Amino acid sequence: MIEIEPLHTQVQKTIQTMFGIVVLEEPGGFPFNESNLYCIGHSGDLVWKAEKPEPSGLYNRVMLNMDGNTISAYAITGQACEIELGSGHLLSQVKIK
Repeated sequence: MIEIEPLHTQVQKTIQTMFGIVVLEEPGGFPFNESNLYCIGHSGDLVWKAEKPEPSGLYNRVMLNMDGNTISAYAITGQACEIELGSGHLLSQVKIK
């Protein structure tokens, strides 16, 4: 198992996938110009950082979807997002009221 060193805050959640380990860091104190949701490959290298729905849209929840190819994540700015697991690309977003 790879030791996950957080980039800025502390690791809130990890999800083991065929693409690597998806890491969600605590949004409090995380720089807004970066994404706090990212994937570390099995060799320990950074594979991707998830696209954000807006510049200050850090994530606070994440889960692996049943299809095994996407994750659902919720941003502190009020969006529910679907993210491609292989690339971190934002596939869709819906504003939650």
